[in-house]
Amino acid sequence: MAYMPRKTAFTVVPRKSAAGLGVFTNVAIPKRRFIIEYWGDIVTEDQANRIAGKYLFEIGNGKTINGTTRKNIARYINHSCRPNCEVEVKGNKVFVFSKRAIKPGEELCYNYGREYFTHFIKPHGCRCAKHTSA
Repeated sequence: MAYMPRKTAFTVVPRKSAAGLGVFTNVAIPKRRFIIEYWGDIVTEDQANRIAGKYLFEIGNGKTINGTTRKNIARYINHSCRPNCEVEVKGNKVFVFSKRAIKPGEELCYNYGREYFTHFIKPHGCRCAKHTSA
């Protein structure tokens, strides 16, 4: 059964962005504040390999969070090479924090890491602000 995430004091909503769906904040978020939890069923490495989806988040020790449920709003946070958020894995949980102060209306994004970038983003071209504003 999926772990139900703790609530956040910040209002974040998924909506259309340059990279598809993204997550935006309606309020200012100070630096180094918890925003949202990435959650879902915890699966083994073998199960994750069979699922082979985009919403798998490796948490170590052969465990992966299967975040495919649409109730997991954090799954809509897009990649950026210049992110305003960062993730922290604590045990079997993944928390998204603000890396810097974030303005109302700004899209939330974090760096997905080299492996994900190489396999899923690079073949189609990165659509983050760093690459689309140049």
